[in-house]
Amino acid sequence: MTLLILAFLGGVLTIVSPCILPVLPFVLARADRPFLKNGLPMLLGMALAFTAVATLAAVGGGWAVEANEYGRFAALALLAAFALTLMFPALADRLSRPLVALGARIAASGDGGALKDHAFTSSLVLGAATGLLWAPCAGPVLGLIFTGAAIQGANVGSSLLLLAYAGGAATSLALSLLVGGHVYALLRRSLGVSQWARRGMGAAVLAGVALIATGLDTGLLSQLSLSSTSKIEQKLIAVLEATPEAVAVAAAGHQASPTPAPWNESTFAPLAGATGWINSPALTSADLRGKVVLVDFWTYSCINCLRTLPYIRAWADKYRGAGLVVLGVHSPEFAFEKNPDNVRRAVKDLGITYPVAVDRRHAIWRGFQNQAWPALHFVDAQGNVRHQVLGEGQYEESERLIQKLLAEADKATGATRATRPSGLVSVQGEGVQAAPGGQVLSGETYVGHERAQGFVPAGGLQADRRHSYEPASILPLNRWTLGGEWTVEAERAVAAGAGARLAYRFRARDLHLVLGREPGASAVHFRILIDGKPPLASHGTDVNADGSGVIDAHRLYQLVRLPAWAGDHLFEIEFLDPGAHVYAVTFG
Repeated sequence: MTLLILAFLGGVLTIVSPCILPVLPFVLARADRPFLKNGLPMLLGMALAFTAVATLAAVGGGWAVEANEYGRFAALALLAAFALTLMFPALADRLSRPLVALGARIAASGDGGALKDHAFTSSLVLGAATGLLWAPCAGPVLGLIFTGAAIQGANVGSSLLLLAYAGGAATSLALSLLVGGHVYALLRRSLGVSQWARRGMGAAVLAGVALIATGLDTGLLSQLSLSSTSKIEQKLIAVLEATPEAVAVAAAGHQASPTPAPWNESTFAPLAGATGWINSPALTSADLRGKVVLVDFWTYSCINCLRTLPYIRAWADKYRGAGLVVLGVHSPEFAFEKNPDNVRRAVKDLGITYPVAVDRRHAIWRGFQNQAWPALHFVDAQGNVRHQVLGEGQYEESERLIQKLLAEADKATGATRATRPSGLVSVQGEGVQAAPGGQVLSGETYVGHERAQGFVPAGGLQADRRHSYEPASILPLNRWTLGGEWTVEAERAVAAGAGARLAYRFRARDLHLVLGREPGASAVHFRILIDGKPPLASHGTDVNADGSGVIDAHRLYQLVRLPAWAGDHLFEIEFLDPGAHVYAVTFG
């Protein structure tokens, strides 16, 4: 219920966001007609169409996006025809003649009920067309909803959240429609210009159609925005995120607090949802009964997960003989992490020898009601989940809990051990697995338009279309920009030509990029600069001192490791070949 309220309020706020502007002419064009038979069905159709398409986009794939493109073409044609009927009453009269004749014939037969609600039906259809065109600004609330929908999979809850968001937007539009109706009536009474107002509204609808057809609605209008809802939405999230449901969605972006969430003891969830197993035959919860189990939810491009791995491996080695089973559950975030070959390669490269369940569809994730990457679930010998830790940190407390659960298991079975492992492991991660250094003031940033934030110039990303970007000349802290030819998709940006560039001003010791290329394509070469110069001693493990590097697979690349944390730095990367896939920037 809390998330539904948050989604509804986020939708209400869209009335002051720039992305609602192309929709307003379509809504206000019916301001002079009865609300219940015209305005209400139009808003209902808009909300339902948006919910259906957004659900498909969140949990479906490229086919759903392609299908929506065809829907956009049909919607543009329908709304353009609607605009012309507003501008030219004679055309409206000519187009309505077949309907009038059909109505007359039905009325003559004694059954006029079929067309009684013609106004309601036509408004519903126009609203559905508008819903196919509406692309709301991806603020924090909508970003959380889409992330949760992608993780949880296709279910009623995801659709309800999207419907609540659309309902909030429809509510604010309804208020503007009612106000618009009063303004329209005032014009009719005082100035007698109803016909010109109708034609003007038709021209506005036609302009809106042209704006959407050319794609200008996603860029120009955002830059002309008089206000932004992001800060308000972030405050709403801060107020409501203490609830388990909100944390579950908000934590999906890695940045979970290391403080354990309140946890009620529950039973070991089934493992049947795994789509594959690595380092082990398929396991069930029954197979693990009598063992203390540490379940680690991770994904291989997550920097937080990688920095936790040295401790997980050390615990697996130290306590294996004492009855501990470490079980990795690989639950992907990005599409390339769903490829089982990629996961197997990562497990081998990372030196993981304990069992790993491939949770491609997030079935095990949902069974454990998991909330973040990484997340540790501690299961006792009776199969009860006794505790969980979200995010990095709390390693000492986690190891002491493992020791406690192992001691409980021995006591229950009467087992005696000549030596029981004690003390705490001492690990030192290397490369990307090294602990973060100093005060990190830059947070994970997604590059795909679905969750992108901090891009400069604001609102300048052109979704799902090739575009030539002019990089910003000045970058404030934690802001980024693009240069050259790019196609920015939902979860990634693809370098469409050689010389494509990305720049980011950050404050941290380490900088990483999640990068990839098309499977089977040639390697993509790149070059980086730090504050306008080659990195030299500040280069990461995946780049040379002169700043050169190669993208050879989909994974996380460490590009910068400063000798010591100090101040802000400008990071720049240029892709010398086309085809680079850029997903996210992370820091340490």
